[in-house]
Amino acid sequence: MQLVLEALEADITTLPLDAIVNAANESLSGGGGVDGAIHRAAGPGLVEECRALPMIRPYVRCPTGEAVLTGGHRLPARHIIHTVGPVWYGGDKGEPALLASCYRNCFELARRHGLASIAFPAISCGVFGYPLEQAVAIAVAEAHEAARDPGSLDRIVFCCFGPHALQAYRAVLAGG
Repeated sequence: MQLVLEALEADITTLPLDAIVNAANESLSGGGGVDGAIHRAAGPGLVEECRALPMIRPYVRCPTGEAVLTGGHRLPARHIIHTVGPVWYGGDKGEPALLASCYRNCFELARRHGLASIAFPAISCGVFGYPLEQAVAIAVAEAHEAARDPGSLDRIVFCCFGPHALQAYRAVLAGG
């Protein structure tokens, strides 16, 4: 079966997939944007599960560029993969490599857990300020790389919040 890559405009919390990706903060404590929406929709069980994860250093359960998996709780998705994207400081502080690492680590968790479908928001493009077009290019490049060894993955969704993001993803997916 061929791996399908697609972009759609939707609320990521409504997608009945094996996993959705949360653009989280390092403490995995919930926040604004996608992170807050996922925490609200998943319910208090998600907060409890995140709090039970060990801290790597004070207030950090998931360092920037890494990813961890939890249950989906009240979401239609079976799992949530939390990843912490970089804050944009102009691009010369390792942001592209850190963002690419987010995607690679999410794909690795998906393969390790035998997941078939995964949806990503535009990681770091909200309050972290990453320029959308640059982030989309990295996301799609990493998805194409993951497609070389998809494991159990058969569907990667780029879930867009708004028509501008949808257009950006579709343009890159179409090769232009």
